[in-house]
Amino acid sequence: MSKQLTKAEEQIMQVLWRLNKASVKEVIEKLPVPKPAYNTVSTIIRILETKEFVGHEPKGRGYVYYPLIAKEDYSNQSIHKLMNGYFGGSFKSMVSFFMKENKMDITELESVLKEVNKNKKS
Repeated sequence: MSKQLTKAEEQIMQVLWRLNKASVKEVIEKLPVPKPAYNTVSTIIRILETKEFVGHEPKGRGYVYYPLIAKEDYSNQSIHKLMNGYFGGSFKSMVSFFMKENKMDITELESVLKEVNKNKKS
């Protein structure tokens, strides 16, 4: 999977990841104000189906939509793209950047390192 989502597509995927299954109306209910038009959300969901991020099944006179890609898989792919595109594939450079630019404190750094070490062991 190497497809990227637009900001609007990602916003809808966030709702679907949270709900697991939802109609267009249910997705709209979870989006922030100002609420987008029904046709706008419906069109974006169809685009997500074309990109193979979303599937659907009939329910009543309409459909319910569900993610075909796990949030974790998309997040991992996005982080790797960010790391490779901006930090030459170096995790160290990426962490270093966030420490400098975002003033990451020592407890946050320790937490990241614990997580990295935990993942190396499994």
